[in-house]
Amino acid sequence: MKNLNVVLVRLLQFVVFALFTFIVLVYFGTMILLPLDIVVLITKALSVLGIGTVFGAIVAVPAVAYLGKIVYNTPGLIQMIVDNGIELANLGKQRVEAFNKIAEAAK
Repeated sequence: MKNLNVVLVRLLQFVVFALFTFIVLVYFGTMILLPLDIVVLITKALSVLGIGTVFGAIVAVPAVAYLGKIVYNTPGLIQMIVDNGIELANLGKQRVEAFNKIAEAAK
């Protein structure tokens, strides 16, 4: 019976690990893909207005680059975004390590 308890604890530990890994990957992936999505949205909006897609992309890329420069120059914003992701990863690590105490108690 004790082995079953340990196996269940380890299974839940793996599920929590997989969940937090997924959340951290989604967080940082969103930060990487957000500018690309804005370029696509601006290109589609200009296409609706009758401007070609290629010309719309030529206009959208510098516009998004300028917005990125504004975000980058905002004091502390980039560091706060990175710190939030790192805190999320550390929180996941703490939660996964908390299962070790429970597994030791179940042995």
